[in-house]
Amino acid sequence: MRAVVQRVSSASVTVNEEIVGQIQTGLLVLLGVSPDDDQTDVNYLAEKTAHLRIFEDEDGKMNRSVLDIGGSILAVSQFTLYGDCRKGRRPSFTSAAGPEPANELYEAYVAALKELNLPVQTGIFRANMDVASVNDGPVTLLLDSKKEF
Repeated sequence: MRAVVQRVSSASVTVNEEIVGQIQTGLLVLLGVSPDDDQTDVNYLAEKTAHLRIFEDEDGKMNRSVLDIGGSILAVSQFTLYGDCRKGRRPSFTSAAGPEPANELYEAYVAALKELNLPVQTGIFRANMDVASVNDGPVTLLLDSKKEF
C-alpha cells in the first residue's frame, strides 16, 4: 500500500456537487493498493499514519501525531499512486489492485484508523471526486508498506 499524507488545516471531497467527506485540522491521505497487499499492509500503514509525528509541539518541532492533537483524517482511495510513468507518456496502472480487492483493503484501512480512535471521513470509492485541501506547512510525505521509498 502507498499513501500520500498531507498535513492540512482543512480538506474535503465533493462528488456530484455534494460534499461527502470533510475535516478540519488533520491529515489528507490519498491511498493506493497493489495486488500484493493484505491485512499486514493495512495494519502497518494505519499505525504509521496515526502515529506519524508531523504536527508541531510548543517548541515548533514536529513531535506530535494526529492522535496527539485530536485531529481527523480524510482518506481517499487513489489507484493512480501505482501509475508507472517510466515508459512513454501514458501511465500504466498494471501495478494497482483491481477494484474489488482495492476497495476491501481501503475499507480495512479506514476501519483500522477508526479502531485507533481517529475520526475518519472518506470519499466514495471509484467515484469521480473533487478533492480540496488547505495544506499546512506544506507538509507532504510518502508512505509505502513495502518500504520501497
